[in-house]
Amino acid sequence: MKSKIAIAALLLLPLSGQYAMAEEAVAGESTFTTSAELGMLYKTGNSKSGDIKAGLNIKHEKDQWLNLLAFNAIAKKTEVENADGEDVYESTDNKWDILGQTNYSLHENGKNYLYGNAFYQQDKFSSFSYQTSFSAGWGRHWWETETSSFFADIGPGVKYDVTRAVAATDTDAAIIESSETAVIVQAQALYTKQINDFVEFKQYFVAKQALESDKNSVYKSETSLTTKLIDSLQFKFTFRVDYDTEVEEGFEKTNTETSVTLVYSF
Repeated sequence: MKSKIAIAALLLLPLSGQYAMAEEAVAGESTFTTSAELGMLYKTGNSKSGDIKAGLNIKHEKDQWLNLLAFNAIAKKTEVENADGEDVYESTDNKWDILGQTNYSLHENGKNYLYGNAFYQQDKFSSFSYQTSFSAGWGRHWWETETSSFFADIGPGVKYDVTRAVAATDTDAAIIESSETAVIVQAQALYTKQINDFVEFKQYFVAKQALESDKNSVYKSETSLTTKLIDSLQFKFTFRVDYDTEVEEGFEKTNTETSVTLVYSF
């Protein structure tokens, strides 16, 4: 029930995009910016695998409102040998997440804003069946120049995690699934740097710090470098780190993801 409420809160947010610095919109004018990215990798030889990474980012601006929505998905199948000695493809990575955020500037063209943020993630191979969070608070555009910008926000929120179901014992078929609700303080920051007319650097960081020491806290970092090929097509390199402080036995606390994709803006 809690997960349905969290998802509903996410979907009720106005259209939003990957957490990114917005350009100033013309007063009273409503603008949409959309980009889609896709990357694929197929390996043969000593090992065979196929990878697909996809993403969609939408940004909407009107007056003092900025709405952002980001969707990301990754799937990977690797050739393995089954019990019969046959080579088959099995999923070795399969996850997706969606992020929505709405910002309201306290003054027209002002630096301070109020925000609401919701996040949902499913990861087939992590310690969690799914993780979701909601946060609201205050943010500020600390600086913006022709070539760089930095802004950050912070606020209280709540996080709901559902751990992956496991067998109760080696012989018992019963399945146990546990959940955890935690009050958090969420902090986000994004730095962008236009290196030249063709290359842009971005560094994004988010921390979801649980107020109780025995609860799971989440930290995420995403570093990207985008190169413009033509006006509407870019080449993007991304390195992402996800860290959970509390995971089930047999799972890693730190997960990394390196991807190369083509991004089409329209």
